[in-house]
Amino acid sequence: MPEIVWLIILALCLVVEIATLGLVTIWFAGGALVTFFVAMITDSLLIQVIVFLVVSLLLLFFTRPIAAKYFNSRRTKTNVDSLVGEQCKVTEVIDNFNGTGTVLLKGLEWTARSKNEAVIDAGARVRVCAVDGVKVLVEEIKEQENQ
Repeated sequence: MPEIVWLIILALCLVVEIATLGLVTIWFAGGALVTFFVAMITDSLLIQVIVFLVVSLLLLFFTRPIAAKYFNSRRTKTNVDSLVGEQCKVTEVIDNFNGTGTVLLKGLEWTARSKNEAVIDAGARVRVCAVDGVKVLVEEIKEQENQ
């Protein structure tokens, strides 16, 4: 009868994993699967719980970094992350010392700061290096880069 409990735990972990797709409970599903087979051999609840915890934690610590690396490599940038690398136009002189500067980025005006502390004139073409809160950190694109 304890085998059924482990199958239920396995099913619940898989349902949660499918719903979240965040590599959260898949490791515990693996632990529940191994424990299901152990439960067919022994009735000792203590052994079953130990096997469940050991297998789940081993999977979590040793395979999660590898899986996360491969799953996140194809991840599409969204929202703010997608702005990094975009080119935009300076609409107000960017001067970090005086705290001024704006750029037009995808039809929206953003407060901007220079990545390397350089003053960048209005009308210049810049590339977004990072987003820091409501400001974009930019660097000027030199003429030879444009061609």
